[in-house]
Amino acid sequence: MKALLIVTGRGIGGDAVIALNIARALAKHGIESEFALDHDAPGILLEKHGLKWHKISIPQAGGHAATKKTLAKAAIKTSKAAVEAARLIRKIRPDVVVGIIGGGAIVGCLGAKMVNIPSLGIISTPADAKVCTKITSTVVLPESTIFHIDSKDKTIHKIYSPINPEIIVGDGDEALARMPPEFDVNRPTILFSSGSTLFEKMAQGASKLAKTGIDANILVVGAPLENEYREYLKEDNIIYLGYIDWISDLYKIVDLAVLTDDGMMIHEAIASQLPIIVLLGTKYGRYHNLARVFDGAVLESELENIKEVTESAFNNLDRLKENANKYSENVLKASDKIACLICNRIKKK
Repeated sequence: MKALLIVTGRGIGGDAVIALNIARALAKHGIESEFALDHDAPGILLEKHGLKWHKISIPQAGGHAATKKTLAKAAIKTSKAAVEAARLIRKIRPDVVVGIIGGGAIVGCLGAKMVNIPSLGIISTPADAKVCTKITSTVVLPESTIFHIDSKDKTIHKIYSPINPEIIVGDGDEALARMPPEFDVNRPTILFSSGSTLFEKMAQGASKLAKTGIDANILVVGAPLENEYREYLKEDNIIYLGYIDWISDLYKIVDLAVLTDDGMMIHEAIASQLPIIVLLGTKYGRYHNLARVFDGAVLESELENIKEVTESAFNNLDRLKENANKYSENVLKASDKIACLICNRIKKK
């Protein structure tokens, strides 16, 4: 059996990670996965894993930051893109189509409907929720407002983001071996990260906390969105690690993670039972209220009060860890839950 995963974005960040993790889970059920990205997507993450992909048009409206203007432009392109997706589906004849986030979800599910192939939409934005819930079964991720709405619709499934369960199998000694001499094993360690890309506010948060003289190692990861953000990271007790591919090892030596209010890293940290501070407004002012999703395990902070919230977190580390532990098992099972839903879609073919 074969699944076609149609993925929005550039194939280098969170949406592509979701696709890879779903594909890993499907493989355990004996289902092969093929991928489709936009014609202009570099697909670096897929390439890094030795994977090839099909190229089709996948319009983007800007996800959670979409405006009426960008939505209108994307809508105009969507009909043609859905036809192109349908053409690809006819060509490779998958047993199921999985549309992943935003344009990928919309185009994938519309294209599958044209060809009368079962589909599942993985949704998190207002646009994909509006379209996909009307035409197919969906998995609603925590960033979607639908996640907080009580619904008896059996085609809507609320599931945590599908992380790779292997994320918790890290090696702290490996991480320590990579640390520069200024890393002090006797101090607590705080991780600042906005994902593979370092956004300005996250760099500012690390800088602001470092200037307070807090007695902690401050680690920062991610490739800067703009090179000038590196200037924020020149404080004495900031250790900037850049882009890394050994985050599972790093989680083992971290006591507190300062992250963005979205997606994969919060779920990975919860699975690793790490206390979390969400630095609000880091990515284009978005707010997903994941502190509500992981109640008691996540604190929220504005840039201005990062010192006070960090102190509160350190005063309550045991409680935060305890609460993270309540969610950890279900987060680790999310990928397989989605894979089982996909298998059920095939069975109903």
